[in-house]
Amino acid sequence: MQAAALKFRAEWRRQRATGLIFVIGALLVTQWLGPRAQLWLRYERSAVAAGEWWRLVTAHLVHLDGPHLAMNLAGLVLLWCLYSADARPRDWLVVALAAALAVGLGLYVLAPGVLWYVGLSGVLHGLWAGGGVACFARWRLEAAVTLALLAAKLAIESAHGALSSVLGSALPVVTVAHLYGAVGGALAAVALGLWRRSL
Repeated sequence: MQAAALKFRAEWRRQRATGLIFVIGALLVTQWLGPRAQLWLRYERSAVAAGEWWRLVTAHLVHLDGPHLAMNLAGLVLLWCLYSADARPRDWLVVALAAALAVGLGLYVLAPGVLWYVGLSGVLHGLWAGGGVACFARWRLEAAVTLALLAAKLAIESAHGALSSVLGSALPVVTVAHLYGAVGGALAAVALGLWRRSL
């Protein structure tokens, strides 16, 4: 029985690591493909209006440059370390897709002034929110702290702009994408019932 449990845990870790490696690989490949891929994949309001709906999801796969990608990859790895064990890989995929769609649709419907967008940060905020919901079964205090920190970050960004500018980054940041992603990720995690699971 114990051997079976250990085998299951090892398989579980392998699946989680494989998922992370796949995502990192996809992000690196789209960056390697260069500016032409970015133009074809990024969220662009006029292109979405013309029927290129894939951009609502693919915008999150492309980045402005190497430092932009590196910053998002660091955030992805951190979130993976903190929360990947709190739900199945397919659940995290649902949360990520919900966050991506929430960002894309949110920008299209609620932020007509945003003409284009690239990057994973909106989805990362969705995974952060989903992680806060998912870890509720494991440790309620951690869940509360996680969600409170996220809410504080979103409130500060709403009032004062992107926190990355304080750190000296010159990258343009669409802070409403963080809000839309967080809402989408949290709603997806609640809909999946992740707060009831402790895996």
